[in-house]
Amino acid sequence: MRHIFFLLLIALLPLRGALWAQYVPVPAPPQQEPIAIVNATLHLGNGQVIENGIIAFDKGKITLVSDGRQRPDLSGHRIIDATGRHVYPGFIATNTSLGLVEIGAVRATVDYREVGTYNPNVRALIAYNTDSEVIPTVRSNGVLLVQTTPSGGRIPGMSSVMMTDGWNWEDAVLQADDGVHLNWPSPYSFNWRTRRITKNERYDEQVTDLRKFFDEAYAYYQRPEVEEKNLRFEAMKPVFEGTRNLYIHAELATNIEEAVLFAEDYGIRPVIVEATDAWLVADFLKAHGVPVILRTTFNLPRRPDEPVDLPFRTPALLHEKGVQFCFSQKGFWQQFNLPFVAGQAVAYGLPYEEAVRALTGATAEILGIADRVGTLEPGKDATLFISEGDALDMRTNQVTHAFIQGRRINLDNKHKMLYRKFKAKYEQIQQR
Repeated sequence: MRHIFFLLLIALLPLRGALWAQYVPVPAPPQQEPIAIVNATLHLGNGQVIENGIIAFDKGKITLVSDGRQRPDLSGHRIIDATGRHVYPGFIATNTSLGLVEIGAVRATVDYREVGTYNPNVRALIAYNTDSEVIPTVRSNGVLLVQTTPSGGRIPGMSSVMMTDGWNWEDAVLQADDGVHLNWPSPYSFNWRTRRITKNERYDEQVTDLRKFFDEAYAYYQRPEVEEKNLRFEAMKPVFEGTRNLYIHAELATNIEEAVLFAEDYGIRPVIVEATDAWLVADFLKAHGVPVILRTTFNLPRRPDEPVDLPFRTPALLHEKGVQFCFSQKGFWQQFNLPFVAGQAVAYGLPYEEAVRALTGATAEILGIADRVGTLEPGKDATLFISEGDALDMRTNQVTHAFIQGRRINLDNKHKMLYRKFKAKYEQIQQR
């Protein structure tokens, strides 16, 4: 027994820094009093903006949104004067492993995939780590909601929309199991030995296997009763019913079209994720009413003959075609830069308020949570933040206040703590 104890102790030594030096602020208590933010520029998240606006909320819900010409009765409210500042709905990060990874190089802190190829029943929800030191660094830039997403295999499982504050995943969940994710087979593969891209000779076979799985799942769905439940097929039933999204990860134009038509064979309207070539099939996507979760603009073109600024211009191209889309940013800690992904698109032709909408209102619509969040409207959750300046510009985005369901969020994080620590160090050196 003692031998086993020492083995466990040795195994945990590499994690001692993560275990003993955590810096995660205490989750916020429920809203205690009505709050009103006055004299602010309100970006509503639906493409509209109100100058010199007023927004009030109580018990976690927005109660008032108006312009400065109205003089509502704000007695009993705690007033926050936001003159010269901007108010936004909480930004929503999509297709991210935030909360599922703490240190990418330490396997014990990585929990975003399971063994196997078809795992639609796997739930990212229950692996979401509210004690992550990474989450506070992300919400400090206005990212208050995240779609935490599994990966790996053909169908890695179900994502969930989580709040970036809470004692545990039960506290943090906003929308459990919002959709099943499917990685569409690629017609090309990368050979790590030769370091060259080659044709995927098994592409047709992989698509056939995928269709076989969907045929079996659909047949299971159509049966009124089953003698023994199949957990994988049970997870697919809401997809066929239209109450759970099907997110298909596909990049190439031909794959996007094939994936959409594949889903329509089963009566499903999918959401295309990554969609590097969405600009090439924008008319097709518009005609089929398929929304897109775009790959980050912080990228290079896929092909050497494409314009180097194509990733920056793609959102504007989709907007011009009327395709519904929202932004994403790869990775987990990288969600800190999500607002600037949209800001880059503004610099290349996307209207500013449409960029805000693609981080808020449009994202909520795509994820199926627009009845609660995404826009600043009475009756919706008071999930919003105040920035000193333009939140899409890294030079001016300085979040001073953030609220999730009316709860005042502690914006401190490990980055700020380390800044204060080493600033004090060099101040001490200068004083010697």
